[in-house]
Amino acid sequence: MDENVNNNSRSAAENHGPPSIKLESFESFYNYGRAIMNTPSRLVNRVMARSMDEVELVEAKKQSQHEMKRTLSWWDLMWFGMGSVIGSGIFVLTGLEVKNHVGPAVVLSYVISGISAMLSVLCYTEFAVEIPVAGGSFAYLRVELGDFISFIAAGNILLEYVIGGAAVARSWTSYFATLCNQDSDKFLIQVKTLPHNYNQLDPLAVLVLIAVSIFAILSTKASSRLNYIASFVHVIVILFIIVAGLTKADAKNYSDFAPFGARGIFQSAAVLFFAYVGFDAVSTMAEETKNPGRDIPIGLIGSMVMTTLIYCMMAVTLCLMQNYSKVDENAAFSVAFEAAGLRWGKYIVALGALKGMTSVLLVGAVGQARYLTHIARSHLLPSWLARVNPRTGTPINATTIMLFATAIIAFFTSLDVLANLLSISTLFLFSLVAIALLVRRHYADGATKKSDVAKFCVCISLIVGSSVASAVYWTRTEGWFGYAITFPLWLVGTMGIWILVPIAKKAKIWGVPWVPLLPSASVGINIFLLGSLDVASFKRFGYWTLILVVYYLLVGLHASYDIAKLRDHNNNKEKENQLNLDEENQNNGVLALPQITNSHHC
Repeated sequence: MDENVNNNSRSAAENHGPPSIKLESFESFYNYGRAIMNTPSRLVNRVMARSMDEVELVEAKKQSQHEMKRTLSWWDLMWFGMGSVIGSGIFVLTGLEVKNHVGPAVVLSYVISGISAMLSVLCYTEFAVEIPVAGGSFAYLRVELGDFISFIAAGNILLEYVIGGAAVARSWTSYFATLCNQDSDKFLIQVKTLPHNYNQLDPLAVLVLIAVSIFAILSTKASSRLNYIASFVHVIVILFIIVAGLTKADAKNYSDFAPFGARGIFQSAAVLFFAYVGFDAVSTMAEETKNPGRDIPIGLIGSMVMTTLIYCMMAVTLCLMQNYSKVDENAAFSVAFEAAGLRWGKYIVALGALKGMTSVLLVGAVGQARYLTHIARSHLLPSWLARVNPRTGTPINATTIMLFATAIIAFFTSLDVLANLLSISTLFLFSLVAIALLVRRHYADGATKKSDVAKFCVCISLIVGSSVASAVYWTRTEGWFGYAITFPLWLVGTMGIWILVPIAKKAKIWGVPWVPLLPSASVGINIFLLGSLDVASFKRFGYWTLILVVYYLLVGLHASYDIAKLRDHNNNKEKENQLNLDEENQNNGVLALPQITNSHHC
C-alpha cells in the first residue's frame, strides 16, 4: 500500500521545483506498475483534493520558468472579447440555424443564449479578478471542486476550442471564396476515396491557422494590435450590414416568424451559445493584465453587452432581407446581399466576415495556449507545455500543439459535422463554474460547519436535479405541467442557500451581485440548454470524457500524487530544519524568533 499523502497539501497543482522535475511513478516500468496497482488508494486521496488561490497565483506559475508580460488594459480586453466572440457564431452558424431549425425567431435564440452567456460572464469575472492566472476555468475549478473535476472539464473545453477553431477556419475559406466571386466550396479539394463529410480537404484553413498562431507566438501585445485593426474594420462592416441590409428589408419575410416552434428556438439557442464562446479565452489573459481588479470586469462585461446587441441586430437584418428557407448555410450574409440586388455589398460583407473570423482565430490561439499552459503547470499534462519563452513572453510549445490539433480537424472535417459538436462542452463547463462560485462563497475548509455543508449539498442537489429534470421533460414532451414542479424545486434550492447557509467568503475586489440567485440561474439555464442538444452530441461528449477519465487514471492521477507527495516531503523537511535550528539556538542561549515559512499557504 502506498504511503498516505497528506490531503492538506491539497492539489496536484502544488508544484515544487522546475518543469524538468522527475516524477517517481514514471521513473521506471516497475515504479509505474506499482503506481497502477495503487490506483484505488491514490484516487481516494487525490480525486477531491482542492488547490488554493495562493498556489495558483504563485506556486503553479513557477513551472513556466518565466513570467508572462503584463501589457493589457481594459481597452485591450474589451476588443479581445469582441474580437474573440463576434464572427464565430454570427457568420458561421446563423445560416445553418435559420434555415434548418429556427427561422426568423433566431433573434430570440440569440437573446436566450446571450442571457445565459452573461450570467456565465459574471461568474468568470469574479474568479478572474480573484485568481488572475492563465488557467482560466481550469484554475477556478481546481480551487473549488478539486483535481479530478477540473481536469475532466478542462479536457472537454480544450476539445471545444479545437473544434470551434476548425469550424471558424473552414468558414473563413468559404467567405474568402465569396470575396473572390467564387462558390463557397471553390477552394476545397474533393477526395472521393475518403468518407463523406471528411472528403473535402481545406488547405487554406490550415494556412490561416498557421498565420494567426505565428502572431500569437511572437507577442501578446502585437496580437492585441492586430486584433484592434481587424476588430475596427469588423465593426465598420457590421454597421454597414445592419444599415444597408435594413434598406432592403421586407416585412413579408417575417410573416412566418417561428416556423419550427418554441422547440426550434431553444434548440438553436443551445447551438448558437457557441456564438458567445470566446469570452472565457479573455479570462485566461488575466495574468497579462495590468490591473485585473478594474480591467477584467470592464473588459468582459462590456464586450458581452456589445456583442449581444450586435448579434440581435444582425439576426433581424438577415431574416428581413431574405426568406429563411433561401438563406445560404455557408455564407449567409454575403448571399443575402447578392439576392437583394446589392451584389457589390457582398464583397464588403465577405471582407468583414473574414476580418471577424481572423480576430476569433487570433484570440483563440492566444487563449487556448494559455489554458493548456496552466494545465501543464499542474503536471496533469507534460510539463514542457508549461514553459514560457523568455524572449517573447508567450507559451510557444502550447500554442504549437493547439495549432497542430486544430489544423488536422480543419483540414478534413466539414462544417456541418463541426457545428453539431459545438456548445455541449462549453455549457457543461459554464455550469460547473457557476457551481464553483457557489462553493467559493458558502464553503471554506475547516470553517464551515458540517451541518451547513449538509444543507448546502442538499440545496445544490435540488438546483442541479430540478434543472436536469426540466431539460429531460423538455425533450420528452411538449407539455408545461412538469415545470410547475421543477421550477419551485429550483427556487427552493436557491433560496435555501441564501437563507440557511451562511457566507463563508466574500469577494475582495469585485463580486457577482445577487448570490446565490444569479449563479443558480446560470446553472439552470445552461443545463436546460444542454437538454436541447441532439443525442449524437452527448454520445461524442461521453466518448471524449471516457478517454479523459482513462488518461487521468493512467497518467494524471499519479503525476498529481507524486507532486503532492514531494510537496509534503519538502514541507516536513523544512519544519525539521526549523526545529533543529531552534534547538541549536536554545543550546547556545539564543532566543529563537518565529520565522515565516513557505508552508501550504504559499
